[in-house]
Order: sequence, then structure tokens, then C-alpha cells
Amino acid sequence: MIQHYSIEESGILESKDGQKQFIVFLSPGEKEIRKIQEDFFLDEYDLSSTLDADEVPRLEVSSSRTLIIWKIPKTTKVTEVVELGVLSVGLVLTDDKLCFIFEEGDISFSAREFRQLNDVRDVILGFLLHTIRHYVGHLRVIKQLSRELERKITVSMENRHLLQMFALSESLVYYLDAIEGNGAVLRKFRSVINGLGFDSKQIQFLDDIIQENAQATRQANIYSSVISGLMDARGTIVNNNMNVLLKNLTLINTVFLPLNLIASIWGMSEWSIITKDLDWKISYTLFFSGMGVFGWLTWWVMKRIIDKGREE
Repeated sequence: MIQHYSIEESGILESKDGQKQFIVFLSPGEKEIRKIQEDFFLDEYDLSSTLDADEVPRLEVSSSRTLIIWKIPKTTKVTEVVELGVLSVGLVLTDDKLCFIFEEGDISFSAREFRQLNDVRDVILGFLLHTIRHYVGHLRVIKQLSRELERKITVSMENRHLLQMFALSESLVYYLDAIEGNGAVLRKFRSVINGLGFDSKQIQFLDDIIQENAQATRQANIYSSVISGLMDARGTIVNNNMNVLLKNLTLINTVFLPLNLIASIWGMSEWSIITKDLDWKISYTLFFSGMGVFGWLTWWVMKRIIDKGREE
């Protein structure tokens, strides 16, 4: 699918004609692939690289075109199972022509990074900045999800929330790798930008983008270290919760075991014969009261033994 966009004073608008225009190829078919190869001088290898989600971010500059393979975060809905991933997108600049190549996903050109643009080079810089801020937004969501999962793990006795934390940690690794790869592209871009037709204002803007990406990298590093570093501790919490439950169940079983034995030996028939001279209301009140007192004493003794062992 091909989408045409033009740069207007109000922002970027989808159109079919216009002087300042660039193109978005989404999951290109054979016809679109031929057009990309002819108009933007991409060979089969470079074109397939732009559509490969596992491709490493890179920048290639030649006399005919400039190719940027950039990593963007997937747009993901937060469900019970959180899986965050990254995609590759290709940006190809030839003179004053620009195209984006996607296998899936889209770009929101209504974002504030795409306002007050003059040419396609501003579009490139706006897209790079928009992607970095998109990552930062996802990192904030990851932090919130991590806190929520920590709260659930504290009282949980199953592995479901722990597995969600593992998935979150894995997603952070992919994000960190993508952000660092994009940072390498930005640094190389800065070293060659003087020969690509960018003016001084755009070069200064690129310096700001590099700083924002460095901040995003540090933030992703911190979140990844915290989540992965405390994973063993969270597993210990789940095991401890299970041990506390088993201890309480054992205590309950220990209390009721002698009561069950007493009720079995001194059942209704035997107790009725022994207390035949008493009114049944009085005799069974004494019976159940005695069992209650005996059960409480058993519980008190077991608690003292457990607490003493814990102190030692």
C-alpha cells in the first residue's frame, strides 16, 4: 500500500499531489517494490533489510541515496500477558525525495514532532524524535506495570504474575537493544550530516535528538537492571507466601487431628451412655466446650513451639 503526504503550514497532510511530498510504503507488494528500487535506488538486500524486524539499525550513505534502518516500538495493547516488541522501518532520502518503508504498523504524523516543518529533512528529524519519545512513553508504562505486578506478587502464591514479570523483563531487553542501536545510527548520522544537505538549525536539532536518545538509553538501562536484578527476590517472596500457607494449614490440621480422635472415640453413643444421668443439653454443651478448650490449648502450644523455633 502506498500513501502520499505533503508538507503544509498546518502540518503533514495526506494527499495525492504537491511539491513537498514524501511517500509511505506499508507492506509493499511487487509493484511497490519495483517502484522503490527504481526511484530510491535500493537493491534487494537493502529492501529486505528494511522489512526485517530482526535487522540491526544502521545508516548507509552513497552518492545516490541515504538509507536509515531504524527501530520503532510496536503499538501494543496492555492485556493480562504483556508482550512488547520492536519493528524495523526504512527511511530513504534521495535529493529532496523521501520514503518510509514498513512491514507493519503506521506513523501518526499528527504528533507534535511533525509541526512547523519545511522540507523532508525536517520530516526525518521529527520522525526520529517521535520514535524516541514513543520509547520513553512505553518505558513509563513498563514501570507502572512493574509496580502493579510487584504489589500482586507480594500476596501471590502462584507463578502467573512472576511469569508476567519475566515477559516484561524480556521486552525491556529488546527495547534497550533497539534504543542503543538507534543511538549508534544517530552518532554516525551526526558525523556525516554536513554532506547531506542539512542546515545548521537542523544539525542543532539532531544534537538535541542524540541527547534525548541518550536519556532514554539510561532510563531503559535502569529499569532493566532493577527488574532483572530483583527477579530472584520476587521468586523468593512467592515461595515464602506458599510456605506461610502450608504452615497455617499444618497448624489447622494439627489442631483438628486430636479433636477428630476424641470425637471418634467418645462419639455420640459412648458419650450418651456415660452422661445418661445428665440432660443432653448440658452433656453436649460440656462435650463441645471441652473440645474447644482442648483445641485452643493445642493451637497455643503449637504457636509457642513455632515462635520459639523462629527466634532460634
